[in-house]
Amino acid sequence: MSRLYFQCAARSAVGLVRNGNEDSALIGSQLIAVADGMGGHAGGEIASAVAINTLSEIAPTFINSEIDDESASDLFLNSLHTIDSQIRAVTQDEPQLAGMGTTLTALFINAAEISLLHIGDTRAYRLRGNDLEQLSADHTVLQELLSKGIISESDAQGHPQRSMLTQALMGEGNLEPSLHIFEGKIQDRYLVCSDGLTGVLSDKEIKSLIKGKDAAAAVDALIDATYINGAPDNVTVILADLVESNTSDVEKMGAAKA
Repeated sequence: MSRLYFQCAARSAVGLVRNGNEDSALIGSQLIAVADGMGGHAGGEIASAVAINTLSEIAPTFINSEIDDESASDLFLNSLHTIDSQIRAVTQDEPQLAGMGTTLTALFINAAEISLLHIGDTRAYRLRGNDLEQLSADHTVLQELLSKGIISESDAQGHPQRSMLTQALMGEGNLEPSLHIFEGKIQDRYLVCSDGLTGVLSDKEIKSLIKGKDAAAAVDALIDATYINGAPDNVTVILADLVESNTSDVEKMGAAKA
């Protein structure tokens, strides 16, 4: 099978309520990622930048075509521990940043497969044909309540614990990372986004905005729809189409990029 690559379009924007953007992102031909920081503007922005910068530094070790697929998967999975350790080092050097943290959702093309690494409530979706599927599962109190059947989907709307995370990268070393593997197919479209998007748009609305458009136009449509709905949070969106030719250069999107 031919090698697969991501062909990306991306955008990060400050919402209508926040004064700063705590999101960071990474786009490349084999790796895409979004991190959504928390812990106050300065702390959140630093935490998400640490996550993306560290992942970018590690990436050449597992993207290297000369290493075997299993080793690449192990290195990708273990990158979460390296990122968590780096966040701990920063907070030890700067105690005023204690309590900062970040989510991270990353997709890596490994041979003909897509590997998902995920912690927090930043989401990954796949549009295949007419079907939009959420690939990640939110690490939130709300999702645990839904999974256990304690509350219904209708109860979840406006729930006071909607954004309370059960896992995040905070330098505490208590991670439970797992890698999820999916078959890659040409013309699949992947969406990685912060909860600034999913907090105001339903999956049905997202699907309608990304289907049948080129990636750049679809990204703009998603951001515009977020603003129409009040944009209470920062919003970062990466759309990546699976193709057979490499046209994407690695780019880090800093927290202030709009």
